[in-house]
Amino acid sequence: MAKIFIDGKEGTTGLKIYERFANRSDIEILQIEDEKRKDPVEKAKMINASDYTFLCLPDAASIESVALCTNPKTRIIDASTAHRTNPEWAYGFPELDKSFREKIISSNRVAVPGCYASGSNAILYPLVKSGILPADYPVVIHAVSGYSGAGKKAIAQYEAEGRDVGLDSPRLYALTQSHKHLPEIKKISGLDFEPVFNPYVCDYFQGMTVTVGLHARLLSKKVTAHDVWEMFASHYEGTNFVKVAGFMGEGTLPEQFIPANTLAGTNDMQVFVYGNDDRIMVTTRFDNLGKGASGAAVQCLNIMMGIDETTGLR
Repeated sequence: MAKIFIDGKEGTTGLKIYERFANRSDIEILQIEDEKRKDPVEKAKMINASDYTFLCLPDAASIESVALCTNPKTRIIDASTAHRTNPEWAYGFPELDKSFREKIISSNRVAVPGCYASGSNAILYPLVKSGILPADYPVVIHAVSGYSGAGKKAIAQYEAEGRDVGLDSPRLYALTQSHKHLPEIKKISGLDFEPVFNPYVCDYFQGMTVTVGLHARLLSKKVTAHDVWEMFASHYEGTNFVKVAGFMGEGTLPEQFIPANTLAGTNDMQVFVYGNDDRIMVTTRFDNLGKGASGAAVQCLNIMMGIDETTGLR
């Protein structure tokens, strides 16, 4: 039985990981006393007694917890931003490429992708790898997320009585173009430059869409919108959690709308290709707390354990 420690179980991602283990008999959760959860001595005991430790912490705290690990057999899965661009860590998005999955299997250190980065790289990595998108393309990303991804303070603001009227509408943020997910988007996708990024936090709890628009005249080779759809369908064929909808959303979208919250509670991600042959649009839809956080972390654990990656996620 695998021994699991969740460092930061009180946060949104940590709680969701803990909930996903509720019906699993193949793991044992190591519990730390509440008053000792920030005690480095006690944390070190838990980390080094575990087979797998999840870090659901701010970046600086994650780095500190990694330093507490002296057991060479303890494998760490970090849900913070701290190690996502570190080449010594595996990047926890196995569907992107066979090499990503192989590194997750063999590594003792896995960095779980950010939610916006997951949706962005699911689009950009295949486009760059296929040779359709030049690495110097001026990418613009538009994204919307439920407020659960904004942290405890924001959740409290959205759920408070007499809240500010501005919370009733989508709110654009990251106005300085320095969002913390941009470095990993650039590195993992293979882009030469960080994209323009326009994220919105919205008045619903969880779920996310990420969209990239393509001008066909600026692509590396002549392709139609259907060609792009075929590339994505081939790239993600056979994966358990990333599914490409029919062209123009056929078979998935009963109307010509893509709501952001319909995959809440799952570890699924859908890819939509639509538009026309001049302006080709690609959108990913998923749960920012699922494939964008806790679900992805548990999926990585399953892969590292050598068991069915869907365990506890269906």
